[in-house]
Amino acid sequence: MQSKKQLAVALSRLGAFQKASARLEQYPTDSEIAAEIIWWAYQRGEIEGKKIADLGCGTGVLGIGCLFFAPQVVHFVDIDKYALKQLEENLRLMDQKDYQISNMDISSFSERVDMVIQNPPFGVQSEHADRKFLEKAIQVSDIIYTFHKIESDKFIDKFSKENGFKITHFFRFDFPLKKTMDFHTQKRKIIEVGCWRLEKV
Repeated sequence: MQSKKQLAVALSRLGAFQKASARLEQYPTDSEIAAEIIWWAYQRGEIEGKKIADLGCGTGVLGIGCLFFAPQVVHFVDIDKYALKQLEENLRLMDQKDYQISNMDISSFSERVDMVIQNPPFGVQSEHADRKFLEKAIQVSDIIYTFHKIESDKFIDKFSKENGFKITHFFRFDFPLKKTMDFHTQKRKIIEVGCWRLEKV
């Protein structure tokens, strides 16, 4: 993978959710946004040769993006077996085999990793659903890249300080949500989303 643009193109070819769950807030991560974060982490030396966890991986855009940069292993963790079926289809497009798939609630994941990268539920259907992902992430890694609604900034700042982490970088995105649920009335909606990089102090 020679450039961020090439990475975005490769990720855009992956299959999305076939049975998206509103309860689990399953929305695909935009390929260009995923490429932005993954390329940035790769340039910092945080992927190659490292153990990575994609918590709530869904169809695997973030974790698969990391696979392009020779990690030691990528752990794909998700509770939804239908999403993991699509993940397996997407992984067939890859030459790399350095990954493990775990069909479980993230609370059961205990493998220590070098980096967590995650796009958790934003807490629209279930309030503070993203807190559960942050709590697990800080248990298993000292470096975390995590996506949330832009309005979560104060919560993430407080959470980080209370748990011995600091926010080192912040990325703001216009995040496209495509019409994937029956109750959606727009073909495409843009929401403001941030990606926070947290590091243990």
